[in-house]
Amino acid sequence: MKNKVSIQRIKTDAENLYRKGDFFCSEAIISSIKDNFDLDMPDEMIAMASGFPIGIGKSKCVCGAVSGGVMALGYFFGRTKGGDPKVQDTLKLAYELQDHFKTNHKVLCCKVLTRGMDMGSGEHKDQCVAFTGEIAEKAAEIIVRELNLTSTDL
Repeated sequence: MKNKVSIQRIKTDAENLYRKGDFFCSEAIISSIKDNFDLDMPDEMIAMASGFPIGIGKSKCVCGAVSGGVMALGYFFGRTKGGDPKVQDTLKLAYELQDHFKTNHKVLCCKVLTRGMDMGSGEHKDQCVAFTGEIAEKAAEIIVRELNLTSTDL
């Protein structure tokens, strides 16, 4: 894993992966985090994010970008053994991420965020690309801060 990363590149890469149609929001975030931190993370972690776009399985519930960001935080800070108390810290970081999004957009609900938009249209896609970049950036900021890594951005 790299100890120096560009948070802006993580954001831009995630946005581009979504914009080009390579991945949806949650997948793009995991892929960008994986590549930019140079993680020894199996590609199946990207696949695990495939059910979250368009509000979890197209249900238009929780924004898929937020779900992808929470997954990225879980990779770095989550527990793998039952009873491990570090889950409490992970929950605080996940709360910070979703609270950041809610502060900026008032809700986490995809249905509300995309109300009146034609799914897949320019306006809808542009908004979701922006959400993807925003969450990739915030998740990367939290990871860098919590692991005492260095951002190469000025």
